[in-house]
Amino acid sequence: MNKSIKNQEQILRKMGIDALNSMQEKAYMAISNNTEALILSPTGSGKTLAFLLPLLDRLDSNNNETQVLILVPTRELAIQIEQVVRDMGTGYKINAVYGGRSGSKEKIELMHTPTILVGTPGRVADHIRRGRITLNSIKNLVIDEFDKSLEIGFEKEMKEIVSALNSLERKILTSATYKEKVPEFIKFNKPFTLDFLVEDSKALDLYWVNAPKNTLITLVHVLEQFGNKSGIIFCNFKDTLYGVSAYLNEKDIEHANFYGGMEQIDRERSLIQFRNYSQRILLATDLASRGIDIPGIDYIIHYEMPTRQEEFTHRNGRTARMNANGVAICIKGKNDRIPEYAKDIKTKKITNGNGIPKSEWQTLLISGGRRDKISKGDIAGLFMKKGNLNSKEIGLIEIKSDCAFVAVCNSKADEICQKLTNHRLKKKKIRIQKI
Repeated sequence: MNKSIKNQEQILRKMGIDALNSMQEKAYMAISNNTEALILSPTGSGKTLAFLLPLLDRLDSNNNETQVLILVPTRELAIQIEQVVRDMGTGYKINAVYGGRSGSKEKIELMHTPTILVGTPGRVADHIRRGRITLNSIKNLVIDEFDKSLEIGFEKEMKEIVSALNSLERKILTSATYKEKVPEFIKFNKPFTLDFLVEDSKALDLYWVNAPKNTLITLVHVLEQFGNKSGIIFCNFKDTLYGVSAYLNEKDIEHANFYGGMEQIDRERSLIQFRNYSQRILLATDLASRGIDIPGIDYIIHYEMPTRQEEFTHRNGRTARMNANGVAICIKGKNDRIPEYAKDIKTKKITNGNGIPKSEWQTLLISGGRRDKISKGDIAGLFMKKGNLNSKEIGLIEIKSDCAFVAVCNSKADEICQKLTNHRLKKKKIRIQKI
């Protein structure tokens, strides 16, 4: 096992982080010094790093069995945590297991035992029943966003998993709300509780915009206020999302969609395009309101207001994160009723803008990934040496198991596809295409 990164300072430097925030520092101490910890902190405050760093200190590099189990409510959060651990460069093996992907493929991956296993409760419980996960060495359990897992019906599976873990020494629960009490099956005795659920109203500019005629027309006017900034439009239902998406397509407004009924591969690609700025607008249901890490979101638009204040808070939490400023706009149609929780929000008039610019970035798909030993440096080197791009023409690079995604300057995308397809990266002959 290659421990290329051995301490917190090196990990943070590798991730481009100058220092931990206040919550992360206190969580580090709480988890390091207590066997039970409950972390209550808003979406986007950095909880993942907060619980990973102290757990890494506890790993035994001579133990080849699974030592940490992380349960999460959604596949997106599982993928995100897996990527964070890889980005930390610790050398410890991690695998993510979740519904929507091949169980037989996961079976093969689990034969090469990961030190850290992250997954949704349903899929983890299934692998445990089939004897694919060694439980004796799992001493650290994290249930991230435990309230969300309870809300969507994973209580039975979580109870089954926790009862099967007989060697636990440390239990950590996180949540972004006060909604759910810690369930009895966790068997918390006297957990150390960190509560950071204090809203920073100064960072968020929140207001209503009235739609005098058509909410879709008003939506476009709102989008024009933000130009090429990045934002999320929230809808309550898929049918509404389909209608909004069709209208944006009609107006030639670029956007990506993200909702529960999409195929997993399409959901992942939407998030990749949004993260690398190939798409500046993400049209989503509440699936995107929590549990996914997308930095740099400038604004939120509530095309439809959620029925519950809790979801309203989670949506707004996607912007104004980590001491940054953000804007949340609620669109009110002529016949829309203002929810009780939103009656004190001010109203603002907007004027017509100057259109919505196209993104300057294009996402390319490369047919090679981690299993081919391909690194970000390999891709950047190929694109610069053989593709004649400079560093400013290459954006975010994301490496997956069997493929990679690269954002490049829009004007160079077609040329790169033609010029570099069938080149070799390491020993892999690659294909490159736009998505």
